[in-house]
Amino acid sequence: MRAPAARLLAGLLLAAALAAPAHAVQPDEVLADPKMEARARDLSRELRCMVCQNQSIDDSDAPLARDLRIIVRERLKAGDSDQQVLDFLVARYGEFVLMRPTWHGANVLLWLAPFGVLLAGIAGVLLYARRRGAGPDRQAPLTPDEERRLGRLIDEAGGKAPADLTKL
Repeated sequence: MRAPAARLLAGLLLAAALAAPAHAVQPDEVLADPKMEARARDLSRELRCMVCQNQSIDDSDAPLARDLRIIVRERLKAGDSDQQVLDFLVARYGEFVLMRPTWHGANVLLWLAPFGVLLAGIAGVLLYARRRGAGPDRQAPLTPDEERRLGRLIDEAGGKAPADLTKL
């Protein structure tokens, strides 16, 4: 019983290791200072690969992502703060390089648009339901002229309402 449990545990650990995200950082890119390398990795996760677009530069194998990772590390070695590195890359590539766009300018519209569409949809459903609720039982009463014409039609039909009331 001990050997199967150990094999199962080893298999689960191997599966967990294989399921971990793959990082595309090459050994020649890694900085000697572990703290600075950790900062570079954190920044790389916040930056979008302009080729892959749905991957961070930390996860992308694209040549441009490699160039951006190198730029990040060079800027950190030069003494830039994390924000200065981000500002440099945004100035060079635009805000699209950020995985999480900022909350100002035209981006506010992008952040709020889903909520606006949701509110417009809710308003449309409520308006539709309200209009649909104004069915036959909520119609305006007949005018005196319409009442006279209806009475005449009923008399012509022998006291019963005619099947075809579209002649009104």
